[in-house]
Amino acid sequence: MAMEDERRRVNDCDLCRAKRMTPWYHEDDICWIAECDVCDVPMVVWRWHGTAPPPEHLEHMRARLHDVALSQVGEYYVDDHMRNIPDHYHAHARPKGGFFGTRRR
Repeated sequence: MAMEDERRRVNDCDLCRAKRMTPWYHEDDICWIAECDVCDVPMVVWRWHGTAPPPEHLEHMRARLHDVALSQVGEYYVDDHMRNIPDHYHAHARPKGGFFGTRRR
């Protein structure tokens, strides 16, 4: 089965639904980036439900997150430990030396 055949969206997944609850910074056919409603930092979300995006999608998402993070956070690190939604790939751009965004410091 081809990788594209395995890509799917799940109706009861918050990240698949991509509800606009916070500011959005980017969206395309591979990912979207919005402010995480828990952490107040930019978060990139893969458009497809699952935890293992193909390498070219990861590269694309990291590049888009980098662009947003530099303008919104400054120095940052990528945290791709999926704590609250462990079955849908997403990653946060956290401030260097921190965890939450400016409203939570």
